[in-house]
Amino acid sequence: MSNQTNQQTAEPKWSLVGPGLVVAATGVGAADLIATTVAGSKYGYALLWAVVAGCIMKVILVEGAGRYSLATGRTIFEGWSSLGRWTHWYFGPYIVIWGFVYGAAAMAGTGLALYSLFPFLSVAVWGIISGLLGLALVWSGRYDLFEKVLTAFVILMFITVIIAAAFTLPNLGEVVAGLVPMIPEGAMINVLSVAGGVGGTITLAAYGYWLREKGWETPRFMRVMRLDNSVAYGVTGIFVIATLIVGAELLYSAGIAIGSGDQGMVDLARVLGERYGTWMSKLFLIGFWAASMSSLIGVWNGVSMMFADFAGHTLKKAHDDPDRLAGGKFYKAYVLWLTFPPMIMLFLGQPVYLILAYGVLGSLFMPFMSVTLMWILNTDRVPREWRNGLFVNIMMGLCTLAFAALALNEVHTRLAKFF
Repeated sequence: MSNQTNQQTAEPKWSLVGPGLVVAATGVGAADLIATTVAGSKYGYALLWAVVAGCIMKVILVEGAGRYSLATGRTIFEGWSSLGRWTHWYFGPYIVIWGFVYGAAAMAGTGLALYSLFPFLSVAVWGIISGLLGLALVWSGRYDLFEKVLTAFVILMFITVIIAAAFTLPNLGEVVAGLVPMIPEGAMINVLSVAGGVGGTITLAAYGYWLREKGWETPRFMRVMRLDNSVAYGVTGIFVIATLIVGAELLYSAGIAIGSGDQGMVDLARVLGERYGTWMSKLFLIGFWAASMSSLIGVWNGVSMMFADFAGHTLKKAHDDPDRLAGGKFYKAYVLWLTFPPMIMLFLGQPVYLILAYGVLGSLFMPFMSVTLMWILNTDRVPREWRNGLFVNIMMGLCTLAFAALALNEVHTRLAKFF
């Protein structure tokens, strides 16, 4: 056996910081943190179980995406394409519209965090700087650099939020009681938002691409992939639980309300500053920026690879054609699409119908992913030994129901707002 082969087989024994942490860090942005914090501020620890449920759901779905990639050597889009051309007609418009609107939202979030720390530049200017930094970091498509940067951001956001949670002196008895499933009156949407928001949406599907970039491409990496995925969402669960603790202890007990979206993170930093000193406010804002920036960089890399695969596959380019890989021309085109056109929205506002299409198409993605994964992983598209078992099918079915309910609520809310 060659030294290279020995090295490859040895790697899974120790390399736990991998694509799982990348997909989890990318998926946990400021919007997810504030949704969890608001849930804590409204219901205390009553929805803690929903955070755990959300982590389990994402572990199931990400493991399915990774299992398909390792078992077949194919990408998730190739799997979707095998179900029919209808997947192209959904995914194509979705990824284009999503990228434009998300690019603006991501730059606005990072810009707000930096403006709160350094107000000598505007939110828009800081957002543009963040977008350009993200472009520079992912332009070459080098995964090793990308993973190191994401790991640093994960450590930073993890430390800051854990410190904030520790300072609130959580009631451990109530924390344990919150693990018992219950839905307070009027809290169903909060339950779905908390569970559905833990750990990302479209970036879950990027997992297989990051596995490929890591060099985990065959079934013999199945065990380490599952370990990587479980460890990553374990870390994510601790992180999100910490934000719920902050909301429950700092806001719920005092009856303090905070704003929605990214502004809510700034409001929370202000409350922390008033309670524990300016240094805590600054520390939390750094964590807010790290969470926002990790999502930006992760999307700039991961979703760009998905677009490159979609474009290359649609144009019938070979599976391993350079244009379909990180660093190729389709990849770079989408990185540019994420970065420059959305800058217009930072200054001119958000076009109503584009935002509506973004919300509707985006709300349908998680039901789309869970249904198509069940379809793919129960058929001969996957070798028999790697198909779904009964437990995984039940869990994916529950995921589908939960995400479908959340999608219906999102579509209804969006349509009611604009019409």
